Amino acid sequence: MHPGKSLRKTQDDRHGFKFSILFTLMQSEERLTRVRTIADYQFGKGSGKELFPEGATFQLSRTKRVRQVFHSGKRITTARAKDGFFTLSMKGAAVLHGHLPGKRLRVVVCEDAAPFVAKGKTAFAKHVVSLDPELRAGDEVLVTDENDRLLATGQLLLSPEEVLALEGGPAVDVRVGIESKKAE
Repeated sequence: MHPGKSLRKTQDDRHGFKFSILFTLMQSEERLTRVRTIADYQFGKGSGKELFPEGATFQLSRTKRVRQVFHSGKRITTARAKDGFFTLSMKGAAVLHGHLPGKRLRVVVCEDAAPFVAKGKTAFAKHVVSLDPELRAGDEVLVTDENDRLLATGQLLLSPEEVLALEGGPAVDVRVGIESKKAE
């Protein structure tokens, strides 16, 4: 069958509903439930509903897997192909920043490094003031300044213990900063 073709039935049932519309709505609800469950696991309970409100839309791969999630025309997250977890856009990071209490998922950098991190540059271990002790290497994190102002989002490269013990080296591979050209 051609990749652009669909197997959806379009005939009316006895109540006048189109099967294709009903089928599409069911698939969309299943996808929304699935991405919310992944977000709850990855970012903490309740994060799924905050990140993906009703009306979220999905960009799918050729194999019908969710690749990106949008809301109001803005990208919220992208699914990593290797593990299915999400990377955050600045919009998604801002939603989580407002939702998550205290220092959860945060890496706090000193004021000297803040302008560089906001431009999308790497956050180095020597500039990290504090971070969530529950984090693990590879986690998606929110990078903030000491006043809890969101600067960037990225991937933690080291464990919290290593970040605080090391004098140098990269701590967070910043994907996008609030002032970078990639920020949406």
